[in-house]
Order: sequence, then structure tokens, then C-alpha cells
Amino acid sequence: MTLGTVRRIRHSGLKANDRVAAWLDNAFDWLFMRGTLVQSGLTGYDTLLEGDPMTLRYYPLPGTSRIELADGGSMAVRRERHAVPLILIPPLGVTGETFDLLPQRSLVRYMAARGFHTYMIDWGRPERRHAHLSLHDYALDMLDDAVREVRRHSGVRPVTLMGWCMGGLLALMYAGARGDRYVRNIVTVASPIDMRSGGLMALASAALNTPSRLIRRFSSFRLHNLNPAHLQTPGWMTTLAFKLTDPVRSVTTYWDLLTRLADRDYVEIHSTMSDYLDHMLMYPAGVARDVLIKLVVDNRLAQGTIDLDGSESAMSEIRANLLVYAGEDDHLVSPATAQRVLDLVGSRDKAFRVAPGGHMGVMLGSEAQQAVWEASAAWLDTRSAVTRRRTRSPEAEQSRRRARARRLAEDPTV
Repeated sequence: MTLGTVRRIRHSGLKANDRVAAWLDNAFDWLFMRGTLVQSGLTGYDTLLEGDPMTLRYYPLPGTSRIELADGGSMAVRRERHAVPLILIPPLGVTGETFDLLPQRSLVRYMAARGFHTYMIDWGRPERRHAHLSLHDYALDMLDDAVREVRRHSGVRPVTLMGWCMGGLLALMYAGARGDRYVRNIVTVASPIDMRSGGLMALASAALNTPSRLIRRFSSFRLHNLNPAHLQTPGWMTTLAFKLTDPVRSVTTYWDLLTRLADRDYVEIHSTMSDYLDHMLMYPAGVARDVLIKLVVDNRLAQGTIDLDGSESAMSEIRANLLVYAGEDDHLVSPATAQRVLDLVGSRDKAFRVAPGGHMGVMLGSEAQQAVWEASAAWLDTRSAVTRRRTRSPEAEQSRRRARARRLAEDPTV
């Protein structure tokens, strides 16, 4: 046996030992210290509004010159800010970490680095006492408060709204009800409009349509007359609904974890995503009731208008530039279900795109950064200027200074 062969065997043995050690170390952390593996919510922010349950966050410019990306590369941070601020709107039933899941897969960090004054609505953690909250409360009252505060903080009136799933619907309902001409741009991702156009939403709508018509015709029972508190569902049902959009993947992901347990980065990503999915939130019963009756059974959005407790939201009133995304493998919201909004709005500048991924993957998956985030940022680049531009607003400048002060306190070499 040559000396080179001995060295190769020795090197292979050392690598095997290192792999076993890493496997055991990661297995211990995953079993007993899983919280140390979760990497969500690490991007710093300022809280501008604290409501019950909604809050509004502002994410200042990242302190580094570059940020890491999901594909292993990096991107330079743009110091020049776009004039029109960006408001990110997550769906209900999810935590505030939705758009900040991992440092390299953080939508808030990415958009701030791309030059946008980035704000995010956090719908909070609803409790049983919030069961009465309806679509009107979220789409009009809370979103109205958030938009008003963003305008005060940024110093400009035009805003961009970007929402995923129900977040996109709330953005459209707000714009359609308020007739707000200063909503410059709207971006929706996997937001269901026409509940008869395919996907699980269409199946649910078809299954409920005939029974609901019979009940309305032959009985006095009306779902909206029930006390919302009696309809409240726990957070685990929201978790189950999300996992059922890709049931096979929900099971195979644990096999993937076992085979890649020696890979610390993969274990952190897996633990973070699992923690996110396993801690979905209670869905306000009043909203669930509105969605079931007005969107699923009556398919009101596909008809162009929806009543929000006395306030009508008409899609034809929307004049904002509109970019609509759908997931090519989305079994919950089919592309046709999302695309329908383009026929309803009064916008002249509107576009529809199909991106890789299912209902979650199209917004949060590894390909979303390039296919949706980067593409949306590029689309917004030319649509985010104002005629009389203020270089910086006093409030946004104060947030920038506070963020820099925090970074200096943590690392004086910055």
C-alpha cells in the first residue's frame, strides 16, 4: 500500500468522523434545543404603530454593504432610496416573521436593500376577543391607519401595496373602497379573485354553492347572524390548511432532514420553516365568515364589487399600476383564479405573470427571490418616483439614524 493511498484513507476517515460528529451535534440541537436553529425575525425594525392587534413596522436600510441571497450569492445594498414607499401586506393567520423567515430569504431585507423605504403590516396574534373582526376592519380601518402612518413617516403621499394571498385581496379591497388615487402601485401574489376558475378554492366553492342556495331558499338560517365567537377556530387548523396545499412535501421533508442532518445550514432552514408552519395563528371568525359567504359562495370579487359592512369596494375604482402573480403549481389558487382581477380593475398599466412554486413557494420558496422579488423590484423601479420629491423625510431619517446607532453599539467597527 502506497503512502498516497494511506493518506487518502486517513483523510476519508477524518471526513467521516467530522460528518458523524456534525450529524450528532445537529440531531441533539434539533431534538432538545430547536429554538437555537430557528433563524426567523432577525432583521431590525422600528415599530411605528401599535394597535390591537395590528402593528406597523419600518425596516431601515441594511447596515452592511451587501446582503446574502438564497442562491448563495450576494447583492450590493442601494443607498439611494426610491421616493414611493413600499408597504408589505402578509395574509392573516401567519406570524410577523412571514416576510423575514431567514437572513438570506428575507423579503423585508431584500426590498430595503433594493432601495425601497420598506414598511410591513403585522396583523398580530388574534385571540378569541378578536372574533368579531371582519374584512371591513382589516381592509378599511386597519389598512387605512397603516397607510396614513406610512405617509406621515415617509413624507410622501404615493404608496405601493404588495400583498401575498389574503394580503393582496386586502390591498385591492382598500384601493377599491377608498378610491385612493395616491395608491401608485399594487402587487398581488397568489391572491384569489374568481372562485369558480380552478384549484381547491373552486372545488370548495362548487361544493358549497348548491347547499347554500337551498338553505337560503327554504330556511331562515343565515351564517352572518351567528355570533362569530362560536365560529372561531384554533391556529392548528390554519397550519393544517397550509400543509394540505402540499401534503406529500409535508411528509417527505422529514426524510430530507434525516438524510441531510450533517448539513447545519439545511437543518437551520428546515427548523425555521417547520417552526413557521407549526405556529400558524387563529383566524378571526368574522373574517372567515365574510370570506366563506362573500368570496367562496357568492364569488363577489369576480363580479367586481364586494360589500364591506356598508362600504362598497369596486375593482373598477382601482387606477393603480397593477402586477399580478400566480404560482404555476399552486393547487389552492390557480393562475386563472388570480388573473381574473385584470379584467375588473380600471388600471391602464397592468400585467400578469406565472412564477415557479405552489401557494407558499411562489412567495417564500428558494426561487421566489429571483422570480417574484427581483422581478417586482425591477417593475417598481420605474414606477416609484414622484414629481416633487423630498430628499428625505424627517421621520424616515430619524429611523435611519436610530438603526445606525444600534449597529454602532453592537459593532463599533461599522
